[in-house]
Amino acid sequence: MPPAKTSYVCLPCRASYKQPHDPTRRRSCPRCAESMVHVGSAFAAPRRRDTAAWRTLTVLLNAGVGFHKSCCGGPGYRPRTVREVRERMTYAQRSGEPVARALVRHDLP
Repeated sequence: MPPAKTSYVCLPCRASYKQPHDPTRRRSCPRCAESMVHVGSAFAAPRRRDTAAWRTLTVLLNAGVGFHKSCCGGPGYRPRTVREVRERMTYAQRSGEPVARALVRHDLP
């Protein structure tokens, strides 16, 4: 059985590629040769021209938030706008909650 395909993204190119997952292998972008980030199999890439969505995605990935399937079939809540990211980052700073956990909160207290 071949390995399951998962998504990798190149943030500078705003490109996403489905490839077999191999944690021992570094993936390079076919467009710019930069290192790609493993994001998970439940990832749906935004359009290349949607700069706000890519900015949001960059914050999520840099915080260590991925898009891996859970027992319910999806990755759970992920902010989709810069405003939602900003609100959760402010909450994390004020409450002391880790940024990665605050970013995946559906509702803020």
